Amino acid sequence: MRKNFLMFVMTVCLVITFSISLNGFRSDAKDDSVKTSYKYYKSITIDNNDTLWSIAAQYMDEEHYDSMNDYINEVKNMNSLTDDEIQYGEHLIIPYYDDTFVG
Repeated sequence: MRKNFLMFVMTVCLVITFSISLNGFRSDAKDDSVKTSYKYYKSITIDNNDTLWSIAAQYMDEEHYDSMNDYINEVKNMNSLTDDEIQYGEHLIIPYYDDTFVG
């Protein structure tokens, strides 16, 4: 009888331990609001007072670029610019990130 009781207690302990462990794994896997960012590109027309620095200030995302220079260099490379000069009416392709919440 004592052997059966001990076996019952051990089984209950194992079931409780397994349930707690399984619940912990499920709660880690279920995150209702995962932030995901996607990189997009768009064409802009240069206005009178636009500079690469003002464009970077408007569209750069500090989460994805270390500095404004990194962003400006990417814009220059994408548009085959050899210097920082841009002209009114010119079109540039610029990158930007958009954050989307999936859940």
